[in-house]
Amino acid sequence: MSLLAFTLLAVAICAVWLRPVRINDWLAAPPWLGFFIAAAGCGLAAGVLNLLAAAALGIFCVIAYFASKAEEKSLSRRLLTIAAAIMALAMALHRLPGFNNPVIIANLKLSADAIPFTQYANFDKGTAGLVLLAFLCQRASSFTAWRDSLKKTWLVGIVTVIAVLGVATLIGYVKPDFKLSQATVLFLVTNLFFTVVAEEAFFRGLLQDRLASSLARFRYGHLLALLCSALLFGAAHAAGGGTYVLLATITGLGYAYAYYVTQRVEAPIIIHFAVNAVHFIGFTYPHLN
Repeated sequence: MSLLAFTLLAVAICAVWLRPVRINDWLAAPPWLGFFIAAAGCGLAAGVLNLLAAAALGIFCVIAYFASKAEEKSLSRRLLTIAAAIMALAMALHRLPGFNNPVIIANLKLSADAIPFTQYANFDKGTAGLVLLAFLCQRASSFTAWRDSLKKTWLVGIVTVIAVLGVATLIGYVKPDFKLSQATVLFLVTNLFFTVVAEEAFFRGLLQDRLASSLARFRYGHLLALLCSALLFGAAHAAGGGTYVLLATITGLGYAYAYYVTQRVEAPIIIHFAVNAVHFIGFTYPHLN
């Protein structure tokens, strides 16, 4: 049942890009919502979340919905968006009670000289990404928009991967170590849906976008928003130490620039996932002991 809950949550995230299903002349239902409700139901049955957590998820969805529907630049929109951001951050940091995120990889040493690695499947963080994507992020609405975003940012992605892993290797944080373990697919799928999507929806789709809008009257407002997004992303990784903050800031600059040139959240999600995948498969993960 726990596996089904997370599978349905991942499907719900994918379904954000599907068009609403027309029920009648005045009502259309977003496909992601049905999958999300099913995921939450399975999560309750499996003990991944309790009724308190389910209530918090409902409140979060309502706040994000009304934030998306409020009049542009109105005080109510700003306050509701701030409230949604605070709830999303609390969920991403696992500060809301009632969630029991399961360990799926425990103390695994992927290389002899690497520190042990543990990975959780985070229902709270995954839901934060889903709701932000659905209500508060600018997304590609067609295949053409996807293609244009990738055309504008494929080089940014390559440069970001080379830059961060090059610096990490030079300073002795990691070293080349190609591997395809039994945990590879599990790590990549979990990382994409329950970490990467949430982080990019928050730092780029919400934070950078709103900062850029607020600073648009200034000459370099969009670039300042880009820099703030990258620095805050780095600071969010402070628990990993100074070196980790530096590397996260470097990658954050790449992700933020991809958002800057596309104004769509898909490009930074793809680049972020590519960095993590190359790191996991091709280098020491998470880092040298």
